[in-house]
Amino acid sequence: MKNFGVIGAAGYIAPRHLRAIKDTGNNLLAALDKHDCVGIMDSFFPDADFFVEYERFDRHFDKLKRQGTHIDYVSICTPNYLHDSHIRFALRHGADAICEKPIVLNPWNIDALQEIERETGGRVNTILQLRLHPVIQALKKRIAEGPKDKVYDVDLSYITSRGRWYFISWKGDMQKSGGVATNIGVHFFDMLTWIFGEVKHSIVHVSKHDKAAGYLELGQARVRWFLSVDYNDVPADVRQTGKRTFRSITVDGEEVEFSEGFTDLHTESYKGILNGEGFGLEDAKGSIQTVYTIRNAKDIGLTGDYHPLCKNL
Repeated sequence: MKNFGVIGAAGYIAPRHLRAIKDTGNNLLAALDKHDCVGIMDSFFPDADFFVEYERFDRHFDKLKRQGTHIDYVSICTPNYLHDSHIRFALRHGADAICEKPIVLNPWNIDALQEIERETGGRVNTILQLRLHPVIQALKKRIAEGPKDKVYDVDLSYITSRGRWYFISWKGDMQKSGGVATNIGVHFFDMLTWIFGEVKHSIVHVSKHDKAAGYLELGQARVRWFLSVDYNDVPADVRQTGKRTFRSITVDGEEVEFSEGFTDLHTESYKGILNGEGFGLEDAKGSIQTVYTIRNAKDIGLTGDYHPLCKNL
């Protein structure tokens, strides 16, 4: 049984991490969040210590170490811009880090963390759950076993409607979240480059506070992508069914159906990490570079090979 700490216990994604710690037979000793709406902890670890102040959480870790109790992992579920600092906290305390996507906002942050890994002997793991999805794994196998010189035409559409709260929260702040392409798109970009190869060329057609669209040329794919948190971008036929989310990936016009099978992917991620087979900083580097490039590119408007959903803007 390994001992865990959690930073960001009141966050949206935290319950998946709490469940993963529980389901893999491990123990949560301490959790931190400046917000105290963490009743969810009762369902998993009611005896865990909880802190709302970082300084007291830090002191508690030091106290545990002096008492001979080692924290093996710190799971990080905090806003994107704090990941780098909280990973450093884990490594300084002799723990490995398990961090939500995006692991950091800037490519050079990864270089610095790799240096700290070498200094401390610790390891930084990230959650790239789409790589564990059976449908995505089957697609990767299909492409890998196909013609090496074939270039596929891929359309990625992901619209996950968010209310007005989104733009008041840290998620609506470009400096804190990295913007729409980073916040909701980074794991899709990771998945696409994992399957089709590294980015050769990137164009941004649309870049707004609530949506972004562009074109990526990968080793074996031409990708038109569209990402949005605007309900109005959900196709009309989907809205009529009462749904507020639309997810679609087509490869050469064929739909890749992967809407199911997400429930246990965090637990599967934890199993891999605990077995020494987790995804590390080097695995995350490509997608972080991709979203950094997109975030800092000037949008060129609706010219060239843009995503079909852009026609509705």
